[in-house]
Amino acid sequence: MEQESAFEEFDLKNNFTRRRDLLPVWIKIFIWLFLIGGTTAAILLISGSFLTNVSLSIYGIQANHPYTIPGLIICALLILKGIVAYGLWFEQEWAPKAAIIDAIVGIASCTIMMVIIPFVSSTISFTLRLELIPLYYYLIKMRQIEKSWISI
Repeated sequence: MEQESAFEEFDLKNNFTRRRDLLPVWIKIFIWLFLIGGTTAAILLISGSFLTNVSLSIYGIQANHPYTIPGLIICALLILKGIVAYGLWFEQEWAPKAAIIDAIVGIASCTIMMVIIPFVSSTISFTLRLELIPLYYYLIKMRQIEKSWISI
């Protein structure tokens, strides 16, 4: 007579599906980059008064110090990306919705820096923001997996 283990359901590999498996490899790579970037941005905000010159840039927004308006915007964007990366990596239920919001904020930021700001500021010239390409695919992928993510 064979005795059933209380942990038998964990031994069966086909019963257990991870939400993380829904993510493609390129998103997993960016998750790690933004976990590091979000942590770095938080550290920069904490130690910003001791820093003299730090080069920050994302989506065409550039700053030389975290305590300037562009620096605070960059740090806020990086911290948002870090929070979303944390949620995706640790399979939080809210993560796909946050990732969709993150993608929309990124697309809006890129578009503003590409289309509006060059005509408002004489120091910033028009540049084609190639970040829009992965942001678009990120948005599409997160919308595709959102329902599957929640149901797992």
